Amino acid sequence: MHAALFALLPVLALATPVDKRWTASPYVGSTTTDLFPPTGTKVNSNLFPGETAVGYPGVTLTGVEPAAIQTAPAYPYSEETASEFPLVADQPEGGSNFDVFKYWGNLSPWYSVPSSYYGLGDASPLTPEGCSITQILLLYRHGARYPTSGALPSSFAAKLHTAAVNSTWSSWGELDFLNTWTYKLGAELLTPFGRLENFELGVEMRQQYGYLLNNFTSTHTLPVFRTESQDRMVKTAENFAAGFFGVPEYLDQVNIEIVIETPGLNNSGAPYEECTNSNVASRGSIGSTLATAFAVNAFNSTLDRLNSQVSGISFTPNDMVSMLQLCSYETDALGYSAFCKLFTEEDFENYEYYYDLSFYYNNGYGSPVAAAQGKGYLEEWVSRFTQTPITKWDAANNRTLDSNSTYFPLNQSIYADATHEVVVLDTLTAFNLSSLFSTGALPTKQRTNSSFKASQVVPFGTHFLTQVMECPAMTPTKQMRFLVNDAVLPIDKSYAGCSYNKDGLCSFDNVVSVLQKRIQEIDFNYDCFANYTATPGVDYNGRAPRNA
Repeated sequence: MHAALFALLPVLALATPVDKRWTASPYVGSTTTDLFPPTGTKVNSNLFPGETAVGYPGVTLTGVEPAAIQTAPAYPYSEETASEFPLVADQPEGGSNFDVFKYWGNLSPWYSVPSSYYGLGDASPLTPEGCSITQILLLYRHGARYPTSGALPSSFAAKLHTAAVNSTWSSWGELDFLNTWTYKLGAELLTPFGRLENFELGVEMRQQYGYLLNNFTSTHTLPVFRTESQDRMVKTAENFAAGFFGVPEYLDQVNIEIVIETPGLNNSGAPYEECTNSNVASRGSIGSTLATAFAVNAFNSTLDRLNSQVSGISFTPNDMVSMLQLCSYETDALGYSAFCKLFTEEDFENYEYYYDLSFYYNNGYGSPVAAAQGKGYLEEWVSRFTQTPITKWDAANNRTLDSNSTYFPLNQSIYADATHEVVVLDTLTAFNLSSLFSTGALPTKQRTNSSFKASQVVPFGTHFLTQVMECPAMTPTKQMRFLVNDAVLPIDKSYAGCSYNKDGLCSFDNVVSVLQKRIQEIDFNYDCFANYTATPGVDYNGRAPRNA
């Protein structure tokens, strides 16, 4: 008998194990939080005095300001894992060597995009030979954050929790972790990784353009950097400034202007608060509608596979998007997410396209309100670089602040404004930077290759940079160009009078003239308040159609 049992051992060893089936705990999907610092605690500066009180600082001799954008032989692109550290994500189901971080749309960490992607294979962010950068303007997005209030992940958690409390359900196999899973995300605040993204961007800007601070020294002034009043926006500007100026130096080396973001108050950094058509499904929100429709059949195979591993509950296409978002948000906030490994490469490609559709038609060329929402910042750009005060108030600019040179100076060599990704894209659309949208309107039913990728244009930490420079060998000598996430954009096909240039340069005066005409073309009042219907799948150049 013993011999017979031993003979069966190899067979038993090769048998497929039976999945364990556990009943979901009643707390599944509930929200769990931590609180630090503890209530009632604060730093005791009497027991732990600061640097000034302690003294003995050692030698504090400063060197010259860095100017790597002018002097370095190579540019420090943020590529591969550099933009993702210290996050960890599983490879997709059945995949290998696939960078999931680049398929999360606006939830991706920002990474350097090669200029060759937009047709300038020889261009670099470094100063072109024979030129000198004299002025920059940076418009940048906050870093990684928790989901916004009421977003899909929290709704998915509530669905699981309600089912666990009111009935019995269970999961097994790949979904075994759901039996004890709780919702661990907050709402809207920057995550530790998000703070790092903005801090590192500040360090990068100081390393490349620190020498432009000498202009402030010569005029005995401090820079004014702007942001909005939401907590994550204030912390974004502070973390950027900490990276740029240092800690605690940023506290007294830069003025951070906080513009109130709320309905009823003009703010070029939050124009959707004034543009009422931005939230109308048939106008400014057609992208959201298209994305939701696309998702209905985008994840069918995975939906079937995951539904075969649960009982007592059923997942929907909307739940697939929720779980993909949990992959993104949990990784950004907690450093790792068990949801990522549930999906295939095709799922992540469709997830990216879900966001491509949403942003192209909500805030890009396919949107009827995008140019109007970006018009205010376009007007501020022209005002700053021409040192001409704004006199016509026909967009979302804050007249009180923009009319005051204290809050809206026109003589800075460095401008840095923090905002939201939708505003960055609205602004790029208002600037008519067509290279971002060169392949035309995105097909709405099926994923296709397109020049517009949300993860390249509106990720966490995205930034739009203007470089103004003097080039003595060129005529005229004052030139300029635009960059998005280190990619130099060609503008010869967008701006009349700009010829092809391998470095993306065009005459400063010509660009200003083109953008002044663009300002006149954009009708903020009509696009934002008129009664019209926009058709999905149409390239509107960011402008509303003239139909009843």
